[in-house]
Amino acid sequence: MVKHYCTHNLKGSSGVVHLVQFHPDISRLQLFSSSIDYKIRIWDLSSSRCVAALEGHFSAVTSLAFADGNSLLSSGRDKICMVWDLESRQSKRTVPVYETVEAAVLLPKEGDFSQLGVKNQGLHFVTAGSKGILRVWEAASGACVHSQAVPFALQEEPSERSLSQCQFVPARNELLTVSMEHNIVFYDAQSLQLRKQLAGYNEEVLDVKFLGPGDSHIVVATNSPQLKVFELATSHCQILYGHTETILALDVFRKGLMFVTCAKDRSVRLWRMGRAGRVTCVAQGLGHAHGVGAVACSRMKESFVVTSSQDCTIKIWNIPESLTSKAKAALISSPEPLHARVTERGHDKDINSVAVSPNDKLLATGSQDRLAKLWSCSDCSLLGVFSGHKRGIWCVQFSPVDQVLATSSADGTLKLWGLRDFSCLKTFEGHDASVLKIIFVSRGAQLLSSGSDGLLKLWTIKTNECVKTLDGHEDKIWGLHSNKKDDMVVTASSDSCITLWQDVTEIEEKEAQAKQEEQIMKEQELSNLLHEKRFLKALGLAISLDRPHTVLTVVKAILREPEGRRHLEENIVRLRKDQKEAVLAFLVTWNTNSRNCHEAQAVMETLLRHEAPDTLLQFSGIKSAVESLLPYTERHFQRLSRLLQASTFIEFMWHNMRLADVAQQDQGTL
Repeated sequence: MVKHYCTHNLKGSSGVVHLVQFHPDISRLQLFSSSIDYKIRIWDLSSSRCVAALEGHFSAVTSLAFADGNSLLSSGRDKICMVWDLESRQSKRTVPVYETVEAAVLLPKEGDFSQLGVKNQGLHFVTAGSKGILRVWEAASGACVHSQAVPFALQEEPSERSLSQCQFVPARNELLTVSMEHNIVFYDAQSLQLRKQLAGYNEEVLDVKFLGPGDSHIVVATNSPQLKVFELATSHCQILYGHTETILALDVFRKGLMFVTCAKDRSVRLWRMGRAGRVTCVAQGLGHAHGVGAVACSRMKESFVVTSSQDCTIKIWNIPESLTSKAKAALISSPEPLHARVTERGHDKDINSVAVSPNDKLLATGSQDRLAKLWSCSDCSLLGVFSGHKRGIWCVQFSPVDQVLATSSADGTLKLWGLRDFSCLKTFEGHDASVLKIIFVSRGAQLLSSGSDGLLKLWTIKTNECVKTLDGHEDKIWGLHSNKKDDMVVTASSDSCITLWQDVTEIEEKEAQAKQEEQIMKEQELSNLLHEKRFLKALGLAISLDRPHTVLTVVKAILREPEGRRHLEENIVRLRKDQKEAVLAFLVTWNTNSRNCHEAQAVMETLLRHEAPDTLLQFSGIKSAVESLLPYTERHFQRLSRLLQASTFIEFMWHNMRLADVAQQDQGTL
């Protein structure tokens, strides 16, 4: 590896070699490999020859592990693990594990593994494979002494929960696994308790919300029946099982400890986060005839949940007091049933969105029938209809400060409606595609919208203007939510990305103000330096401000002094190279104006007189500077020559006129 050349070229394997591993004893100089003929070959690196082929597997060999110098453990997709004696090169034990094994890891001899059923000092190993669980085996008896408990039903055939890799990390005393869902999971090696989980791929993200009292987590609904809860500080991910089909939407209660989800399996589930951050399902509701596509929580208290479905109905579910009490909720062992208090047919087509007002008295729905409707939360009676969109409505949201409802539609517009007379107050146009989600931000003064083109737009309600367009996704943005402090937003898209956005308005304003104050201080300092005739410092300060006109003012001030040309020459010569480069760039700008050409030519003359040609050629931008200076300089000299000719002609005419006057006076005298 150091000198980058090949040391061995080992030939003899049948087909593709998919597994290689060195013997841990370096003195042996042996390499083990396996190919599609299911044999394990032993290569002597001293002679570059295959010295043995271990036969016993009837499918691909997936992993090799060395127990000691003379024992080898192999696993395969033929649902067996084999222990080999490397001295006799024969199989000592075949252990049937009844699943396709992708990795087998030996447990170290040191350490207490009694929680895993290890009772003696014999050889024990952990298998990971198609069932998606870790199992501990005793090699001597071939018995499974421990199976990991998991929150999902085991499947005999490979699935997305199947494990593809497993490794032991001695430094952390952990077992690391990788699943087919691209999740990396860390387990405590002595108990197989989950320590940390990293989710690698989210597929299409359908909804996202902040979670926790301090918005420390986010809960994500992907295109699967599982929920993912991410801890923002560590990226640790909990995967929650419960729904049997794709989760379509979710919403979080005001305190941030409870949230509700709905799915294609026609159910709604209520979840609660414990003190340690662990989330459990505490209630489940059934009753819709089709998939439940939208859900909203009560805003003031954890008292009810509203759902809407593809069956065009709205249901209001009461939450039992036993679920809202922390003490009582901790005693719940299985999800309690939720019962719908009210069911109402709301629209003629699919209901895409539902929202609850801040005072819990009203609810709004938006549908594919291009209508938004306002309902009473108490009895689900219809209060009014908002009509005006040209295509289906994707999202409805109540203003947190005004009696206003915002809607977004597939026609690319956002509308604000008055709740008193149901009239349209404002229309925001600017999206070139369907507007999928909207939220109020800046304490109700602005709207943030997301489109199917992957763009976010920030609107100021008072002026009807789009003040910012954010491009952070490549596909439809289905999820959009702001935190309680109203200074951070999370978005989720069909491009599998979840993006956190921070409001930097105040930070940018403070930076701009600090920069402005610094500029004022520097300008005052510059004025003082000029007054004190400290021209070198004044010139350096003016160059640091990166203002060509300010530097020109300093140069003019120097030239106005007695012996100004000499002072200018002395100060230009004492500048650093980078400062001279900056002055050269500035004088290109000055030279374009005939009013400033004298100062530009004076500085240029000084540089040409005191800098060697080789030094000038090393200046950055010298080529473009010369190309810009030449035509204007020629024009200035032509203008001067014309002025000189005109001056000579005027002087000649004036002289002739004086002579004529003298001649007339002489004639008069005569």
